[in-house]
Amino acid sequence: MGCNSCNNSTNGLPKGCNNNGNCASGTCGTFTVFDWLADISSSIPETFKIVEVRFKNGRKGYFRNNDLIVSKGNPIITESTKGYDIGEITLTGELVKNQLNKKGINIDDELFSLLRYPNESEINKWQDLINKESKVQIKARKIAIELGLKMKISDVEFQADGTKVTFYYTAEGRVDFRELIKRYAAEFKTRIEMKQVGLREEASRLGGIGSCGRELCCSTWLNDLRKVNISSARYQKLSINPQKLAGQCGKLKCCLNYELDTYIDALKDFPKKDVKIKTAKGDAILQKTDIFKKRVWYAYKDNFMEWFEFDINGLNKMININKSGKQVTALEDYSLVREDEISKKTEDSINRFDRKKMKKNAR
Repeated sequence: MGCNSCNNSTNGLPKGCNNNGNCASGTCGTFTVFDWLADISSSIPETFKIVEVRFKNGRKGYFRNNDLIVSKGNPIITESTKGYDIGEITLTGELVKNQLNKKGINIDDELFSLLRYPNESEINKWQDLINKESKVQIKARKIAIELGLKMKISDVEFQADGTKVTFYYTAEGRVDFRELIKRYAAEFKTRIEMKQVGLREEASRLGGIGSCGRELCCSTWLNDLRKVNISSARYQKLSINPQKLAGQCGKLKCCLNYELDTYIDALKDFPKKDVKIKTAKGDAILQKTDIFKKRVWYAYKDNFMEWFEFDINGLNKMININKSGKQVTALEDYSLVREDEISKKTEDSINRFDRKKMKKNAR
């Protein structure tokens, strides 16, 4: 549970915070759908009898509610393939129908049902199993190393009744873990399930703090883990530095895709990188592009040290001249910064300290 009020109990039943996701600690709302109807009072009862239940690390399931009065934030016992499990109700009402449509789940499909609210002994057993998971993970990693398997046990999850334990692992290739399952079953005395996850999903399950100083997007709100290409960094004119572009998962950061569409739309106004300007002094090649200011810099092949700045209109004029079969006289004729302006700026930069000194003496 997220806050202290969730632990208060009446007659052995957990009270729950009933804050509808607006928990003071902020942890109840992680990976939940924002219920924008929560503060709107209505006399119409919730007729949709399917609720959303979240388990460990954002794993969600949808269950039929037969006759229980439920509210968000309450722990609930749900059916499982064998035995039962305990999760937290995260969404009720008509918004669940939208989530089912989004995930391609048919309302008429066979779903497990909600059983009852857990009592105090079941809650304590569930908490003991959660505290046991870290020790089991260490033992599981040691056994995998002894067998020489190229895999990493990233997380462990016990079913609330203790009849099954799920091991989440990452591996580059296929892993033959038939002997591993035998060792696990003998060691932990329960049913074993192995689930392979990707590196991005592993980071989302474990969580952490990104280079931006905030919690990882994949572990807080980002559910759609899309593929990120190195071209996303090139479009945004970022330096191709793997240490800065990679996230904690070792893959390219998901945030590289956030502004990619904006950059692609802005680059439509710019010519391609291989476009050369043919002048009487020689060919000029593109050196730099500033998307925000809509400026480009060109330099002659023979003199890469001297750059000339152009806006989009001036560049298109020179390109149209070349398309007509003619040469541009010189880059200086279309540049935004003239040579006299450059010399003036240089002179001002040299004398800037003298001016401050003169003002100081005058005072």
